Amino acid sequence: MNIFHNLLFAKYHCIFNPSINSMKKLLSFIALSLCSASFIYGQTFTLKSKDLGGQATLQQVFNGFGCTGGNISPELHWENAPAGTKSFAVTIHDPNAPTGSGWWHWLIFDIPANTLALPSNAGNVEAKLAPPTCIQSMTDFGKVGYGGPCPPEGHGFHEYLITVYALKTDKLGLDQNANPALVGYSLNSNTLQKASLVYYYKR
Repeated sequence: MNIFHNLLFAKYHCIFNPSINSMKKLLSFIALSLCSASFIYGQTFTLKSKDLGGQATLQQVFNGFGCTGGNISPELHWENAPAGTKSFAVTIHDPNAPTGSGWWHWLIFDIPANTLALPSNAGNVEAKLAPPTCIQSMTDFGKVGYGGPCPPEGHGFHEYLITVYALKTDKLGLDQNANPALVGYSLNSNTLQKASLVYYYKR
């Protein structure tokens, strides 16, 4: 019997036993149940960033393809991963790109289960800021590592979806040459839970 069934039971118990003591017990039970529900349902797998608000800044924007930005991947951290998590992966995808399949901006996987954050610029492979076991594979820019937002001029706001995956395997068995479709297939086959956040950018 879950919390909400218990609340329903208590309500009808009070209706058919309308004493002051029953009312007091009901009110106490409701308060306790709401606190318990907040605790249970508040502990979800969550992705956050210290660098991002609702919009990308020039720090995250790509440097090339007509864009001039820092091309620095944002700081990311996550919490409340599910039991059984053996590794993590992170992707950034733009579903609004005029390609028919969107645009993959970052794919990094084989992140150890004890790693709960990636620092700013972890998507720069040469900087070696990500854990050494991590693999950063090919994006739609034709390069490994992070590639920032760079939508076509006048195309309006593009949505950049960052997703962290909690995986049931410690290795995907792929290398840096894996294309986004193959990585996505492997991620979806091994995902326990995932969490996302969104930011926007236009030119």
